[in-house]
Amino acid sequence: MARCVTCGSELHPERAEKYDYCTKRACREGNARPLTIAAVAVNKAADQYLVLDDRAKEDLAAGKYQDQRKSASVTGGPKAKAARAPSPATRRTPRAPAPRRQRRPWSKAQEDLAQIYADRGMRPDQIAERLGVSRSTAAQMVLAARSRVKR
Repeated sequence: MARCVTCGSELHPERAEKYDYCTKRACREGNARPLTIAAVAVNKAADQYLVLDDRAKEDLAAGKYQDQRKSASVTGGPKAKAARAPSPATRRTPRAPAPRRQRRPWSKAQEDLAQIYADRGMRPDQIAERLGVSRSTAAQMVLAARSRVKR
């Protein structure tokens, strides 16, 4: 039967598999070692943590937890193969990039109000004052509302 290294009391067989001290407060405080925790994958959705033992330290040193999306020059991994130039038969003409839709800094309700105010004959500076936005934003809101109605 295993015994506690601090007080000498008998240890439960399951506890003796991992620890050499008992669960008494004095024995735990005297023998327990704090664990080192590392954040290995941090992103907006979920953080992943790892207890740093010898195996985890080796894995970190080997680069197991590095971001795979980074280029080989950043991670120090093998260099990527050079891309071949496409043959003339498979070469395509480059297309223009699709126009990006920018998010408007105003709501649909504000846009509707701006349209109503413009229909009543208000100027953009008056609309801007009523809605609490800049004059150029008020003008953009009116134009966006008009183009939305024409569609």
